[in-house]
Amino acid sequence: MHVALLTHHYAPETGAPQRRWSAFVERFVAAGHRVTVLTPPPHYPSGLLDPQGAHLRPGTVARGAHGETVVRVHFREHGPSLVSRTADQLVAAGDSLRRTLPLIGSRQRPDVVVATAPGLPTIPAGMLLGRLLRRPAVVEMRDAWPDLIASSGMWGPGEGGGVRARATTVAHRSLTSLQRHADSVVTTTVSFADVLSARGVPRVSVIRNGAHLPDLPLLPTPARTSDALHVLYLGTMGRSQGLGAVVRAADVAHRRGVALRLRFVGSGADEPYLRDLARMLGDRVEFVGRVPADEVMAHYAWADTVVVSLRDWGPFEWTVPSKLYEILSVGRHVTAAVAGEAARVVAESAAGSVVPPQSPAALADLWGALADDRTRLDVRTSGRAWVRQNADHDQLAASYLDLLEQVRS
Repeated sequence: MHVALLTHHYAPETGAPQRRWSAFVERFVAAGHRVTVLTPPPHYPSGLLDPQGAHLRPGTVARGAHGETVVRVHFREHGPSLVSRTADQLVAAGDSLRRTLPLIGSRQRPDVVVATAPGLPTIPAGMLLGRLLRRPAVVEMRDAWPDLIASSGMWGPGEGGGVRARATTVAHRSLTSLQRHADSVVTTTVSFADVLSARGVPRVSVIRNGAHLPDLPLLPTPARTSDALHVLYLGTMGRSQGLGAVVRAADVAHRRGVALRLRFVGSGADEPYLRDLARMLGDRVEFVGRVPADEVMAHYAWADTVVVSLRDWGPFEWTVPSKLYEILSVGRHVTAAVAGEAARVVAESAAGSVVPPQSPAALADLWGALADDRTRLDVRTSGRAWVRQNADHDQLAASYLDLLEQVRS
């Protein structure tokens, strides 16, 4: 089978979408399939061409790390605004389509097209490409789009009949229509799959994000008994995570006399705000910044508990942060400030404690209780066992290949 993948994010970039598709492509190729990836040069998260990927300019065709063919398409350098990022995504989606049009009628055309968000313009581009090539198109929704458009206020405030409110409505209807007409829609959670099915999307499959356990060592339970409680957040520091509540919770805990150290590892659009907030509250938060992949495990080893946080937006009840699977795999206690399916995963795995999203008081209560009773931090292998049964990359890739074979036939 020849699979064409349209994605706005791919290796050598690092991030959740990049890890997901690197894992799947590796297994697709190992199973004897051919994969062609259409993607921009590496420019995440800065929006600027990564100097280390300067040789991967638009038009470059190269062999990827797993034997896949990687075609680099045009992109537009962008800033943090939605308009700027959307323009970049539109350029990349349009050029992906342009570069594959010569395959119409060719023996080299793919057997199936997969278009994955984020990068919402990738979805209509992938579906149009499938139609032009007369091949099935699979749409992958890694997040709860289109619902997050309205919930996040990503186009800014817009009430009543405002232009932004109308644009939100049009985008919602358009994306839902595309989902209904796709040959198959892939979601990463059961709950969002149920939402789409209720909207009349006829073919929805669940392929979770996941982890590869042999790459993730099971860390021993922290043995310290008198040191401060070590709380870690590792990942994207963006608006969706609502990390201001975490900083405020640490301040509440400190004022209650809880010995606690809070460390942030990563970066994102909210990092300047979080640094300013921490400074205003006493400058007791450590910010490490982005670290190479080979340094991540040392931060997990430092931690007593690792925070997973999402804002209290309704669509996030249908979302499970991909970082959660990694935390479960290494055997660290999870401080889960989430609701919905993510909260259920933590409860089912018996690997942590759940508090309501965006509640500094609830977080401070939990950390105080953990500091008083360190035995609660020992989650043993329960999280790892849950990942092995439900979110192992080998199983997920096999399920994806089964789906692609079904839509092709």
